[in-house]
Amino acid sequence: LVMRRWFPQYVLGKKCDASNDPITFNTNLMGYPDRPGWLRYIQRTPHSDGVLYGSPTAEHVGKPTVIEITAYNRRTFETARHNLVINIMATEEFPLPFQAEFYIKNMNVEEMLASEVLGDFLGAVKNVWQPERLNAINITSALDRGGRVPLPINNLKEGVYVMVGADVPFSSCLREVESPHNQLRCSQEMEPVISCDKKFRAQFHIDWCKISLVDINKVVPVYITRPDPGTGILPEFGEYNPPSESLKSRDYFSDFLITLAVPSAVALVLFFILGYTMCCRREGVEKRNMQTPDIQLVHHSSIQKSTKELRSMSKNREISWPLSTLPVFNPVSGEVVPPIHPDNYETTSMPLMQTQTNLQNQITIPQQRPSG
Repeated sequence: LVMRRWFPQYVLGKKCDASNDPITFNTNLMGYPDRPGWLRYIQRTPHSDGVLYGSPTAEHVGKPTVIEITAYNRRTFETARHNLVINIMATEEFPLPFQAEFYIKNMNVEEMLASEVLGDFLGAVKNVWQPERLNAINITSALDRGGRVPLPINNLKEGVYVMVGADVPFSSCLREVESPHNQLRCSQEMEPVISCDKKFRAQFHIDWCKISLVDINKVVPVYITRPDPGTGILPEFGEYNPPSESLKSRDYFSDFLITLAVPSAVALVLFFILGYTMCCRREGVEKRNMQTPDIQLVHHSSIQKSTKELRSMSKNREISWPLSTLPVFNPVSGEVVPPIHPDNYETTSMPLMQTQTNLQNQITIPQQRPSG
């Protein structure tokens, strides 16, 4: 079937009142959270109208589309809902074999969708092309083609792509874009020289380097061959039919024994073997002493007794700190520190540094007195 690819434009207008409340709209396919892939919606601010637009394809012909439109009043929190039914029908006017896509730099998509603006553009194209039939095929925002959001200065626009179709070949003016001279200028980011640009310049600024001319009759269709899917892949269309309840249930007891009981039994056997080896096969102190010679046992016991005696004696002795760790004189007063040990102290316990009393020719450091 050949269907007429038109623009279902539905302006979601706000209720006329003096308050001018901010109202936002939400659109979705009935029973689904989003819109169809061919349908787009745009609303700039809560104080502006919403525009619902798109271009359905041949596979949507004869399938009514119900769009749920929900309006939210941001001031009073009121909600209203309306169902929009879009009937897509076929037409005999298409296809139009010669299609040209223009990029208009000074327009936004909602401005271009206005009937008077779109009519002026089609009229300018008709004067240049001179076809018998001319229709708009598709309108797309530049943001949907990978364009960037313009800066909010100098009233810049995001741009819009408009595709039109006609029943006659392209005019010589449109063919000027394909000339080598203009292609060179486009590669150098310069505007090409187009003789019919003045007929658009008054209202529409067209980027002639981005124009696309397509002849459907010369387009070679490409068929992609897909491999034959196996038995485990579901078909692309149709519903999934689950298996019936008459299938036999599977017994998983044997799988349980293999995956859980057998490893547990092996681990338990290894645990008993390890416990017997470590607990029941130990020699013990008595068996070790029976296999040791008597002279070795006596020697070992004497060493233990001597060690215990030395440790007990070291706990009871009281030895002063050696003089080598004490200061020789008082750093503030200069007074010599008296020896810590008496004269009759045992010489074997003397520290490495001699006492201050045994030093000859002691020098007393004079104390500094403050002047005045």
